[in-house]
Amino acid sequence: MAGPLGSLRRAAAGIDAQTPATRDRALDGLRAVALLAVPFGHWMLGGFTLSADGALHNASPLGALGFFAPLSWLLQMLGVFFLVGGHSSVASLERARLRGVGAGAWLRGRSVRLLRPVLGVAAVWALLIPLLHRLGVPDATVRTGSVLVVQPLWYIAVYLGLTALTPLCAAAGRRLGGWSAGAMLGVVALVDLLRYGPWAQSVPSWLALVNILPGWMFAYQLGVLWAQGRLGRRAARVLLLGGGALFAALLLFFHYPASMVGVPGAARTNAHPPSLLVLALASVQCGAAVLLRERIGTLLRRPLLWLPVVVVNLSAMTIFCWHQSAMLAVAVPGAAAFGAVPGLTTSPDSLGWVAARLALLPLFTGALVALGRLARRFDAPWTSVSGTWKAVAGAGAAAFAAYALGVV
Repeated sequence: MAGPLGSLRRAAAGIDAQTPATRDRALDGLRAVALLAVPFGHWMLGGFTLSADGALHNASPLGALGFFAPLSWLLQMLGVFFLVGGHSSVASLERARLRGVGAGAWLRGRSVRLLRPVLGVAAVWALLIPLLHRLGVPDATVRTGSVLVVQPLWYIAVYLGLTALTPLCAAAGRRLGGWSAGAMLGVVALVDLLRYGPWAQSVPSWLALVNILPGWMFAYQLGVLWAQGRLGRRAARVLLLGGGALFAALLLFFHYPASMVGVPGAARTNAHPPSLLVLALASVQCGAAVLLRERIGTLLRRPLLWLPVVVVNLSAMTIFCWHQSAMLAVAVPGAAAFGAVPGLTTSPDSLGWVAARLALLPLFTGALVALGRLARRFDAPWTSVSGTWKAVAGAGAAAFAAYALGVV
């Protein structure tokens, strides 16, 4: 054990030595934690059932296991995601301006880095769909897999939209300060009042869509304010305590659903589009993140703690785009070979399923690492890829997008 441990220590020390002193390790640490919550959340809050014809269908433990709802409060860390995203984007934009790079060129660079991995996973799945059919995989299983792969990619679309609005967010932060984020909270509160109040029957259903932009921009704007030095410890305490009080009130007195993700068969959902409860949770998360920044940064001065943070951040888009495929890479052949496998293809409705699913997490992780070795090439610039192959990848991604729109 001394040999591998010694190699790990040397690798950690080398990466630590190469990290610039100006690097904000706390931000990287927060991003890594929020990112890892995505696969863990999807792997624990999503399951499968196996039909008589051997097809896999999506299922969720949230429908039968009510105690999973509080777990969703911990695993839905989009507040931290967007907080760090807003901070990083406005700081990156400012650095670009100092180098003489315009906002348009800056946005193109950020967009390309985000879209390359998405294009890659979509193009691969465009090839996989006919191959899976040829191998005899049931149509329902292919549809289930496509839904799972597309499911988390909405975040990329929202994040790109917020990134495009970064110059406006920065200007609003300078002019309005904390009110620029408070306005987002107010809009979501008003829309929720209209769609859930006694007059809800007369309110058009499309009104809920108004919450999409302000609902996710709230935490992003807080990140912008943080980068501008307008979100200090006092404001963070207000966010933490005020968000916690609002969260409790919405649950106890206004009967918001407890789960932060959709529950099959439920009449209301907090996530799509975001409800006021999502913003209350984001407020708590953002306040805690700001208050813990220095402590996190100090902890990550330790090379062995800093090493996994660096690895996760370097693999961020790979983890995000491929974690559902990793679970499917275990579930599809598992169902074909063994049928009902506890925690994998059995109904997620018991503590036994929870225990079995926890035991399967290392297998999902191993599959993700294996896929990541192949998929990380999509993250890097496609300098060695010809225009023809780029066009083929684009056509494949478009084909998968069209198929996915039909089944999601």
